[in-house]
Amino acid sequence: MPQELQEWLPREEILTFEETLRLIRIAAELGVSKVRITGGEPLTRRDVLDFIRQIPGIPGIGSIGLSTNGTLLARGIPSGETMASALRGGGVRSVNISLDTLDPATYSQITGRDFHEQVLRGIDAAIAADFEQIKLNTVLMRGRNEDQLIPLIEFAASRGLILRFIEMMPVSTTEVLDDKNFMPVREAKRIIESRYGVLIPEAEFRTNGPATYYQIPGRPQRIGFIGAMTNLHFCESCNKLRLTCDGKLRPCLGSYLEFDIMKPLRAGASDAELKQFFLDVVDRKPEQHDFRNNYQPNRRMIAIGG
Repeated sequence: MPQELQEWLPREEILTFEETLRLIRIAAELGVSKVRITGGEPLTRRDVLDFIRQIPGIPGIGSIGLSTNGTLLARGIPSGETMASALRGGGVRSVNISLDTLDPATYSQITGRDFHEQVLRGIDAAIAADFEQIKLNTVLMRGRNEDQLIPLIEFAASRGLILRFIEMMPVSTTEVLDDKNFMPVREAKRIIESRYGVLIPEAEFRTNGPATYYQIPGRPQRIGFIGAMTNLHFCESCNKLRLTCDGKLRPCLGSYLEFDIMKPLRAGASDAELKQFFLDVVDRKPEQHDFRNNYQPNRRMIAIGG
């Protein structure tokens, strides 16, 4: 939710771009092939475009994605391009854009910002930039956007985009979920099928995440569901690590575990020592997230990365 372009942490408390690029290189040497730039809102960080342009030059990195709220994608930059087209030219292949509603008033209530029109312009800018894949992400919120499921599907269809419905997760606070606001994906699926008919499973279709995809009957449209709370097999194929801007490696979004790689990095650790740090963190990756078991977040979602 960028209200203004500002730095939220003192500069010395966040990884420099050079430090982050070094860690990406080390991770790539261990087998990491995909990088996603996320946040918070990553496009608010100063000179982020110059940083992103350097990632494709790292041997082993074959795919770069971006998760964004979309508000800055249509912004013009000094080269005369939009931010979206500059990102595409810089090597970004896929973009995930958050869109929980098509109603501007509801959008303002959910986000605290009157930026709905900017998001729509950002989506169109992303389409014009010709990314290999654009996905819209909708968080299911009972009492706020049940009536938006069908309009969002039609919106995505009109633009040829993949739409994914995501169960709300208690990442920011333990009180975020209750029966009044949580909507499981199976309920969303029932609402959608009451309009379009039984969805056609597409078990072989995969993106970089844990979504289960279906085709809308009678049209070449694909939608996805991400059920971290209700899918008991959600974690079985997870191979992600998260690196926060303040230098913490997190082996699981739904776990309080995080490990400070900035400390050895700035103490002069060798590449071999940092590789071992990565391996040790992977060894600590839990078999299951803790969202269902009295999860105690130690930082808000905007400080972890989606």
